[in-house]
Amino acid sequence: MRFLPHVTVATIVEDQGRFLMVEEIKNNRKVLNQPAGHLERNETLLAAALRETLEETAWDVELTGVIGIYLFTGDNGISYQRICFAANPIKHHPDKPLDDGIINAVWLTRDELITKRDHWRNPMILNCIDDYLAGHIYPLSVIRD
Repeated sequence: MRFLPHVTVATIVEDQGRFLMVEEIKNNRKVLNQPAGHLERNETLLAAALRETLEETAWDVELTGVIGIYLFTGDNGISYQRICFAANPIKHHPDKPLDDGIINAVWLTRDELITKRDHWRNPMILNCIDDYLAGHIYPLSVIRD
């Protein structure tokens, strides 16, 4: 049987030391994650990152770079290949409904996020933020859709 990881995108949106995070329900539990989701058929990675961020947070963003590509196997045994992007917030649409399962979009500092470790959806959350803070940001041109 061939190994087929799920391809996902995530976006690190930072504004004055705060990061845009999503509170969502996963397995009957409230968890925190970056705006993230699965790549859809015939969709580019860049389009997926913009779409997922808007759907989950009601924020339009401008992608500014690629932070990294991560491989993670969840408790469910599924492997996820995450392409993580850096972005700047552009415009908030406060009246836009959020995706099913999304409770709220919140802005948290790294320190605030650390205090909520028990509520992280997965450990990639901090890995992506720390890579962003360390300046590991590559040009969007590394993505060849």
